[in-house]
Amino acid sequence: MTTDNAFEMAAAAVRFGAGVTREVGMDLADLGARLVLVLTDPIVRGLPPAQAVLESLESNRVPYAVYDRVRVEPTDESFLDAIAFARARPFDAFVAVGGGSTMDTAKAVNLYTSHPPADFLDYVNPPIGRGLPVPGPLKPLMAIPTTAGTGSETTGVAIFDLQRMHAKTGMANRRLKPTLGYLDPENTRTQPPAVAASAGLDILSHAVESFTAAPFTSRPHPGRPALRPAYQGSNPISDIWALEAMRIVSRCLVRAVDDPGDDEARAQMLLAASYAGLGFGSAGVHLPHGMSYAVSGHVREFRPAGYRTDHPLVPHGMSVVLNAPAVFRFTASASPQRHLQAAGALGADVSGARDDAAGAILADRITWFMQRLKMPNGLRALGYSSTDIPALVEGTLPQHRVTKLAPRPAGPEELARLFENAMTAW
Repeated sequence: MTTDNAFEMAAAAVRFGAGVTREVGMDLADLGARLVLVLTDPIVRGLPPAQAVLESLESNRVPYAVYDRVRVEPTDESFLDAIAFARARPFDAFVAVGGGSTMDTAKAVNLYTSHPPADFLDYVNPPIGRGLPVPGPLKPLMAIPTTAGTGSETTGVAIFDLQRMHAKTGMANRRLKPTLGYLDPENTRTQPPAVAASAGLDILSHAVESFTAAPFTSRPHPGRPALRPAYQGSNPISDIWALEAMRIVSRCLVRAVDDPGDDEARAQMLLAASYAGLGFGSAGVHLPHGMSYAVSGHVREFRPAGYRTDHPLVPHGMSVVLNAPAVFRFTASASPQRHLQAAGALGADVSGARDDAAGAILADRITWFMQRLKMPNGLRALGYSSTDIPALVEGTLPQHRVTKLAPRPAGPEELARLFENAMTAW
């Protein structure tokens, strides 16, 4: 097999500063937008960030309609509902105001209305879908995050739950990246502490996974540049973003959760989300995310404290971080120095640490954050037991886009052991 010798960094455009949300109307007017679709969820619809968007559009005389039925942790059904709404009128630009669920829904709407496929699964990642490339440019999409976590404003990825499989999947293509991400610290004032905790742990996981992912040189050569995947493996540029995101998490995550009035910490976490997004948007993530999709997809009754939800839900950051300690104990032997670097960036004392202790040190540091931020004590606390492991493994195996980036291969037997070890975190 000939391995690749190149990676590509497709930078995202972001604008940072208090109050930049109010500039979105001017930007869309300058682009000549004639009819804009604003996508949000029912909660954010009534909050100041959404009101600021609508006021900006109105003051700049940009016509718009609002779709406020975005589902937290979207499904294929919720994506299709939003796509159908958008197809009913000739929208020529989109604004997403909300968390990662809203931004991912807007990306899917932009793709499926700009280049309608023959079948919904045509653009979905293989082996679940066909993974067809996006055939041409999309319409302008302005992304305005109200949570500090997913970094979706910087990535070309849209994730959803394929209900019939009880597993998450999605679409990944550079053309899905938003036109501009507005990083407005004022917008995270409305982020509840429980959401700030889960979203912040998603940043942590994005950064550690992209930094410890298999290197880009281990991937098969694509033959043609257009076939090089969005998630390419760790590389010198993604490493810079990932490490700095971890350092910010170490300094600011607990502060931002404990005190929503800590403006500096909230602003820094918003930057950390984008930093991690730039890192994993190029390098990718691996086993904690791949396993999380099954954890979210098979949830039965769990409803997290601090979330207003009308359906069982495992918040994305929670579903990821509960797997992380078990995974990094497993993967550390493949790249112990990288695991120690990650632990050090997160605030652990790694002076004099031996390579064979790398996994335990990193896992223990992540567990400290989980305990401090009141995460459930493992998958068992979500209602899972050892009898669920075969279904969880089955839901993880199709996630080739991320699982194949693990620095140490994990087949069905290894995944089963990882899920068993994740049942209890401490």
